[in-house]
Amino acid sequence: MTNNEFEVLDELYFLQSYTYLAKTLELDDHKLKTTLRQLLEKKWVKCFASPMEELDFEPGKFENDFWNYYYLASKEGLLAHNGNA
Repeated sequence: MTNNEFEVLDELYFLQSYTYLAKTLELDDHKLKTTLRQLLEKKWVKCFASPMEELDFEPGKFENDFWNYYYLASKEGLLAHNGNA
């Protein structure tokens, strides 16, 4: 797990918007987007269109709309974050 992945997962124990992550983390937009994409590909993070509507990860759609989404660590992501994966 990279330092960026660890930092992002640390913020995703609860559902958070991209805007919140961008303001809270010291990552530029490119690094944050890349890290979120990596976490989604590993299935360590889930993506939501709204707080109640989970989305399936679609790389093309993610590239166009990543800043509009909400994110939450998955069970696998939480285990990885805590050193159990």
